[in-house]
Amino acid sequence: MIKNKAQRVAIFVDVQNMYHSAKNIYKANVNFAEILKVGLAGRQLIRALAYVINSESREEKNFFEILNKQGFETKIKDLQIFYGGAKKADWDVGITVDMIRMSESIDVIVLVSGDGDYIPAVEYLQNHGKLVEALAFKKTTSNKLIEQVDDFIDLGKKKFLIYKKRS
Repeated sequence: MIKNKAQRVAIFVDVQNMYHSAKNIYKANVNFAEILKVGLAGRQLIRALAYVINSESREEKNFFEILNKQGFETKIKDLQIFYGGAKKADWDVGITVDMIRMSESIDVIVLVSGDGDYIPAVEYLQNHGKLVEALAFKKTTSNKLIEQVDDFIDLGKKKFLIYKKRS
């Protein structure tokens, strides 16, 4: 796929999806700064949005500040805890609505998630003349999403991961 510097790009990061994939597969954290750089690929950044869940820990607040310093605008949703202890925290609908809402002012949507639930949104955006790229960990990405997007980059490479130093 040809990427040129005149393309206007918006990046949408499903932080929980990326965090849990990196933690479970690689026992590592995600290098979000590198994701932003590779997703942008020298093109015009219109917005970079990181969708996060707030469970009120100090560590999270520091993480949100780091994302902001790296160039991401954070959208925060509180963790829902239901009667009986069940927890729910996802941004699928919010990310989808934002991608569609912003699509008129951008040429390329970069989705940072491997969730197959985004396929209908990807198809809609493509049918309206938008290029849709995805960056995610291939091992946890829907094969149908990989097939549907215009370009897919596997984040399962060292430059996208941060390993904790052992003490």
